[in-house]
Amino acid sequence: MSRVLILAAKCCLDQASCWDAIGCDYAGVVPETIQLGTFTPSVLLRVARRTGRLTEAGLEIVESPVASSPAQFAALLDGTLDAVLTSPDNVLAYRYLAANPLGRTGDVHIVSAVDRGMGLALYANGSDLAGRTFGVDVPDSGFAFAMYALAESIGLPRSAYQVVALGSTPKRLTALLAGECAATMLNAGNELHAEAAGYKPLARAAEVCRPYLGTVLATRRPLRLAVGTLSAVLTATATAILAGDLDTMVIQEAGTALGLTPALAARYLDRLTDPDEGLVPDGSVDPAAIRTLVDLRRRYGPELPGDPLAAALDPAGGLLAGA
Repeated sequence: MSRVLILAAKCCLDQASCWDAIGCDYAGVVPETIQLGTFTPSVLLRVARRTGRLTEAGLEIVESPVASSPAQFAALLDGTLDAVLTSPDNVLAYRYLAANPLGRTGDVHIVSAVDRGMGLALYANGSDLAGRTFGVDVPDSGFAFAMYALAESIGLPRSAYQVVALGSTPKRLTALLAGECAATMLNAGNELHAEAAGYKPLARAAEVCRPYLGTVLATRRPLRLAVGTLSAVLTATATAILAGDLDTMVIQEAGTALGLTPALAARYLDRLTDPDEGLVPDGSVDPAAIRTLVDLRRRYGPELPGDPLAAALDPAGGLLAGA
């Protein structure tokens, strides 16, 4: 082993003495690793990496795809994942509701808001959907509740169609294109593939469920400093994207991560910068959007004893990292 590698190992084992170690300047700073669970590959994360912001912040992010929201939160609660990009409704479910698919809760909370839905809409090929099968992640989840509201807005009550659990958004896109369901909720670039294949949005979350919050960065307490740093990096990157400083990079990364053609990747950029559906510039969580999610769950979810979701609307209720 070379002298530099030996000294780098010494720095890793004892950071307090790192600056006193001869040659440590050559070994460099060892980045802190965060295991991040995602449903769809994060273009925002890839752009943050490509700009050098993650490296400058001393972070190494390992993005782990998850099959479903229960799988994502099982890994978060067990410590396999350090943080997740997820629907804020999942945080409600796994913080406040013991009747969630895992049957357990934990001290999970929202660190920052990421986007307002990224084109979240109910997609189908045709409008004759009565008696057909609608695909969801799991039936009692945020996107499912939004789907019930969107379907109702076009004259389809919950009793008018069948619901099947198909897992994450990419899995539902595959199922839709294969004819395994007649309609489903898509966003974050998945909907662009559906549109290219001839599927149409029948109703949009941004129009029916306003104000809507689509994605948040969430973790469990105690909050690791590195996760807070990741939040700051993602927010700074979002601000730069919204300012138009990273258009070419976004289009390239969207094409690579999501398999989009240049034309579709340009539409993805438009979605990112859309004030109603795109990135949240300062990472702040809109209380009105949380109320939208609570109202959807109260309306379409199973009846709950008491009112466990009331705490989600309390600024001191612990849902947000600073509470």
